[in-house]
Amino acid sequence: MGAVRKLTPVDHAEAAFLGVTASARGLAWRERLDPAAAKTASAISQRHELPELLGRVLAAREIGLDEVPVTLDPTIKALLPDPSTLRDMDKGAARLADAIERREAIAIFGDYDVDGACSSALMKRFLQAHGLDARIYIPDRITEGYGPNAEAIKGLVTEGAKLIVTVDCGTTSIDALSVAAPLGADVIVVDHHQADERLPDVAALINPNRQDDISGLGHLCAAGVVFMVLVATTRELRKRSYYTGSATPPDLLTLLDLVGLATVCDVVPLKGLNRAYVTKGLQTMRQRRNIGLKALSDAAALAVAPTAYHLGFVLGPRINAGGRIGDAALGAKLLSIDDEAEAARIAVLLDKLNRERKTIEKQMLDEAMAHADQLVEADASLPLLMIASKEFHKGVVGLVASRLVERFQRPACVIAWDGKDEGTGSLRSIAGVDIGAAVRAAVTAGHLKKGGGHAMAGGLTVARDHLDALRAFLSERLAGKTDAARSAIALKIDGALTPASVTDEFMALIERAGPYGQGNPEPRFAFPAHRVKFAKVVGTAHVRCTLEAGDGSRLDAVAFRAADQPVGAALLASAGMPLHIVGHLRRDTWNGRDRRELVIEDVADPRRQG
Repeated sequence: MGAVRKLTPVDHAEAAFLGVTASARGLAWRERLDPAAAKTASAISQRHELPELLGRVLAAREIGLDEVPVTLDPTIKALLPDPSTLRDMDKGAARLADAIERREAIAIFGDYDVDGACSSALMKRFLQAHGLDARIYIPDRITEGYGPNAEAIKGLVTEGAKLIVTVDCGTTSIDALSVAAPLGADVIVVDHHQADERLPDVAALINPNRQDDISGLGHLCAAGVVFMVLVATTRELRKRSYYTGSATPPDLLTLLDLVGLATVCDVVPLKGLNRAYVTKGLQTMRQRRNIGLKALSDAAALAVAPTAYHLGFVLGPRINAGGRIGDAALGAKLLSIDDEAEAARIAVLLDKLNRERKTIEKQMLDEAMAHADQLVEADASLPLLMIASKEFHKGVVGLVASRLVERFQRPACVIAWDGKDEGTGSLRSIAGVDIGAAVRAAVTAGHLKKGGGHAMAGGLTVARDHLDALRAFLSERLAGKTDAARSAIALKIDGALTPASVTDEFMALIERAGPYGQGNPEPRFAFPAHRVKFAKVVGTAHVRCTLEAGDGSRLDAVAFRAADQPVGAALLASAGMPLHIVGHLRRDTWNGRDRRELVIEDVADPRRQG
């Protein structure tokens, strides 16, 4: 196995990795492992008898000596805290247990994204296991927008619901939820979004991000919180001796495939309990027990055991496609049904909608990028990119905002105007800039009709004649924070390799510290002064090539969506000259292949470095 390059403690604070201070993307390269963490890495390797590289990867991700065993083998038993640590959990579990015992009609009100679909399906399957057929209601993204609305709540009560459970929404829906009680229905809110001091008057509001919750579980997605509600409710029913005779408690562990899928797709930090959710969720998913997930995997031609990558980039986008440009309820329906024929029909439809979504996204992205280029050229210090168009589709604005952040390294807001001079927008941010708090402040200041979110993402509804005031408000609020966050941006690198180092043994070693994602970044490696061979554009915008070291060893590589970007241009123009290349390794399993390759994230010309 090839050696991983180290920087000495003396040069780490000042030196750039490989001397790169301005890459093709304009970033400095830094070693991820600082001198203090390097000592921890050595201690991890020695105490736990692990290879040095694995110790370095763990230490660089702030894993302490005592946390190593549960990090490498995260289990629900070891990491699931007592659900009662969450505010209102006991009240919510008791009310849900009451509904089960009384055989009440229950409605589930969910969000239209993957987290909302998984959360809704989790609750429905749990209730089905107790003999109740709950109604799932997912609002239409275009006509209703995010979260509960009064008309929908009234409709559910009119249909007979005595209990409404909102999942992945409801924390800020004070007015909409207030209509339930006078009509004779209770509401339980199960959410994870940021909360204001004032909360809806409901039977229980379970949200680790409400301001008076001290559970320390604010990193969970909604499905992660829902799972804890199911654990607490099962415990409550046990206390009441509900499970007697033929009544048996459901095996909640069989539902972890939905929790793991939501955890990855909602891009929450993969730390603590979330690591167990994803690890055990993938194990459950590989058993193909959920009929809907099985059908979706088949429709997506997923012929290998799913990984976190497949959750985020293969299955998740297809579930989201229904909420973006089709029927918002398709995802939740697919994940909660056991009819194989119907599941296959929905899965094929979602796959088709996802292809349509890609076409719409590309058209919007071309327009948004051109506009953003002009804005940044006019003012390179812009703290926020705000782009609005009547040509944009409401369901895809979040995806476009993410692409803008990726390219311009600053928060972005993309707004789609409707025909009533009202805009629906999505915001995405960078580490260190809390966009959700900024949106809630804009609501308080009267610039928005509604809005909310969390640190890295948000949504809003704005009147056209308020756009300029909103832009000024957010720009002023974010200016200092964006400057500080952008100045701290650097590409963190775990070490340097050659293609000969990238063996099956090496891949298996780094996979032990997975699953990787938000909060547990995939190991990123540099390939110093490697020659780029056979570079070409594939698909619509990807660049494929082969890296060749001085010893003749080679590694396949790909730079996604890079053909018209500086990274792609550098690869295509390299003409065999050496380049420093950085990226993360993966197994390419597309179309039945099984090969190792590098996903290129950045490049730098060695001749232009210090």
